[in-house]
Amino acid sequence: MRHKWGVGIVGCGMISSFQARAIQELPNAELRGFCSRTESKARAAGEKFGTEWATRIEPFLAWEGLDVVSICTPSGAHAELAVAAARAGKHVMVEKPLEITLPRCDSIIEACRRAGVKLGVIFPSRFHDGSRLIQKALNGGRFGRLSLGDAYVKWWRSQEYYDQGGWKGTKRLDGGGALMNQSIHAIDLLQWFMGPVDSISGSVATLAHRGIEVEDTAVATLRYRNGALGVIEGATSVHPGFLKKLEISGDRGSVILQEENLLAWQFAEERPEDASIRETFGSRTKTGGGASDPAAIGHEGHWRQFADFLEAIESGREPLVNGEEGRKSVEIILAVYQSSETGRPVKLPM
Repeated sequence: MRHKWGVGIVGCGMISSFQARAIQELPNAELRGFCSRTESKARAAGEKFGTEWATRIEPFLAWEGLDVVSICTPSGAHAELAVAAARAGKHVMVEKPLEITLPRCDSIIEACRRAGVKLGVIFPSRFHDGSRLIQKALNGGRFGRLSLGDAYVKWWRSQEYYDQGGWKGTKRLDGGGALMNQSIHAIDLLQWFMGPVDSISGSVATLAHRGIEVEDTAVATLRYRNGALGVIEGATSVHPGFLKKLEISGDRGSVILQEENLLAWQFAEERPEDASIRETFGSRTKTGGGASDPAAIGHEGHWRQFADFLEAIESGREPLVNGEEGRKSVEIILAVYQSSETGRPVKLPM
């Protein structure tokens, strides 16, 4: 019989249900249960998915058959829990962002390294077919010399969205706003496609919401180490909200990825498969992509990422999005914040 990896989830917010559904559909995984400081939330999640539940991390980590711990708490509360899980010998998956400061990111990475356990960071967009096709084309040199790499995340969040949670829109636990919480998925893809960022100039503002400590609107210009230029636009202030979009261009080809849809797939040297790619991936997206409703997403990307993570454990390789990969988008976002605060470009690494 194939070994099943026991997975437990810490934090019972909205995203934990998407993870739970993904885990339960994996043939080599077993959802062991949930942990939350709020008993009503832990109990409700356990009853919904037919699993155990706990309100304290210590007994949770001592559960028999628990191999993997997935952290789904507010962003600024990831480090302590992830480090505790690693020290207990558990492999660790962390919902984006890895953490909200680079030292806290590094503390998780180091704890997992010392414990000899795998660390992954949730970025489901990397596992969509369109994203993988773009990466394959980049690796194959089809774009020629890269010239522009842009990300546009023009989303909408209501005032009620920020009012309902005790941590949303706070610097201490959210770490940032439209960039750190929402646009980070596109920013991760952007740097994965374009390579390391050399310098950033950015500005952020709070324009459409009251009572929050973080930005709901941001713009930045980027210079990549390969010489290409780029733009990031991230917002939760744009009504009614639009699917996230990435545009990757070079002197031999360009693509436009809107959520899972390939709106453009054009190269100087046409290949037999290109027409089929345009037809198949022209209208791929089946959800709202989270553009105006955070719950309007699917769990297939989570399923694929957990499958990759468990395969990495079994084979001994690194997962596609390990701790070092998950750290990169946080550094880019923090550089935008620093540039906005100082009015000067920021050189990376910070």
